[in-house]
Amino acid sequence: MDTPTAILANAAAVLRENPFDEISYRTLGDAVGVSERTVYRHFPTRSHLLEGVAGWIESTQFPLPPFVTIPQFREASRARFLAFDSSPAFAFVCARAASISPTGEPEPTFFTRALVAMLSTYHPSVNERDLRRVAATLRYFASAQFWARMRTGFEMSAPAIADVFDRTVAEVLGDLFMPTDTEMGISSHQAPG
Repeated sequence: MDTPTAILANAAAVLRENPFDEISYRTLGDAVGVSERTVYRHFPTRSHLLEGVAGWIESTQFPLPPFVTIPQFREASRARFLAFDSSPAFAFVCARAASISPTGEPEPTFFTRALVAMLSTYHPSVNERDLRRVAATLRYFASAQFWARMRTGFEMSAPAIADVFDRTVAEVLGDLFMPTDTEMGISSHQAPG
């Protein structure tokens, strides 16, 4: 494991018992076997560290299951909300990181690119800019930040949040982006007429 990854893994382990604001660079360095200066070199500010830890947590604790269709995306997001409920401290760290100004490159994430690819498969005539806008909206509603707002603001559980998510996705996608009956697994003779 490389040094930055070791620092992030250790920070995530510390989060199990301490809030993020109590994590010191010195403690992280000691745990990983590097100097405090080395930790600062990899994560110059606490915002960099928070963003790094959140990214590590998302990829290791809350990976979004693969999807290529809108129904698969909805199911993957439902599973993720359940995972957030199982580890709320980690989910709240991810939500907090999403609320700060990004410190990394402005390049679209893998998740955003996957959403754009899925949407463009359904509707190849929609322009790239609009696909990215819809993807960004869907990404937010499948995020820890959305989960945290629903959990704290309305005291909702993962299943209730998933229901709100499903209704929101249907509204965002509207008629243009909704899958056809065939894509939903309904044969034409079963479709309401």
